[in-house]
Amino acid sequence: MSLQDLQFVHQDCGDCPIRHRAVCARCEADELARLEQIKYYRSYQAGQTIVWSGDRMDFVASVVSGIATLTQTMEDGRRQMVGLLLPSDFVGRPGRNSAAYDVTATTDVVMCCFRKKPFEEMMTQTPHVAQRLLEMTLDELDSAREWMLLLGRKTAREKIASLVAIIARRDAALNLRRTKGMLNVDLPLTREEMADYLGLTLETVSRQISALKRDGVIHLEGKRHIAIPDFDRLLEEAGDDSDGGMLA
Repeated sequence: MSLQDLQFVHQDCGDCPIRHRAVCARCEADELARLEQIKYYRSYQAGQTIVWSGDRMDFVASVVSGIATLTQTMEDGRRQMVGLLLPSDFVGRPGRNSAAYDVTATTDVVMCCFRKKPFEEMMTQTPHVAQRLLEMTLDELDSAREWMLLLGRKTAREKIASLVAIIARRDAALNLRRTKGMLNVDLPLTREEMADYLGLTLETVSRQISALKRDGVIHLEGKRHIAIPDFDRLLEEAGDDSDGGMLA
């Protein structure tokens, strides 16, 4: 099914690939039925702006497929990427009228959207939705704190390894796979985007990826596909222990 098809076709929640991790993960059948009544799909092409910072948002959404970035622009025009939105991540804030960041599709993106006012009303009446959203918000806070450590204290090599580990763990969670043994993942970001996100130069990113490849921590297949022979070793290179110190 193409992105254009998903924009118009009503997909059943039971068949949704992010159902087990999304904001509706704890919903009972009657709660899913209520969400069905207020949901719709939107698709965006790579490079397209989903919402501008300060714009009014009339919806909240879960990322079904693809990757988007959160970016903040300073008064002098400088831009900083401050976050990634991966499949199952939630976009928008109930109770807040405008967007806090620019949200841009890095790859083609499909979102499952909910009309904002009915969703806010449902949160007050449906404990499972409110509870799951709280859990996701707390996870997001923990991830932000980890990212502060990554940007502030980690070496360039550790930063690259950490980013690969984050993406690999999320991909494994979405596909209900364990992070043991060989893992394969497609990087959603170009090296230029990785450099922007990690506060590194393009040359440093390329050099560190080559070093991780040379040392057998990762194997490259083409420009984007990465094979990870031993996830625990990748975590060691990231400066994290193997019990899951870096959140996905």
